[in-house]
Amino acid sequence: MEKIRRHMIFHGEVQGVGFRYRAYHAANLYGVTGWVMNCPDGSVEMEAEGSEKDISDVLKTVSESSYAYIEDIESEIIPLKNDSSFHIR
Repeated sequence: MEKIRRHMIFHGEVQGVGFRYRAYHAANLYGVTGWVMNCPDGSVEMEAEGSEKDISDVLKTVSESSYAYIEDIESEIIPLKNDSSFHIR
């Protein structure tokens, strides 16, 4: 499968609800690399690299959280960085 890298910013109730930890575990489950971090404005920023399906599976897992509420996702495909793992910043 072709790899892509997607840069995303999540808006809504996404901080203080385990969003980054769920993203971290989902990324490791699906073999996606990159990072996730909280932003000062209350959003969460993430870069994810892997197949489109694996990244979609990570997003589905994160959005199914009973605590997080995602109002909007800004998303764009960016150049690959070939990270070796996924981490929380």
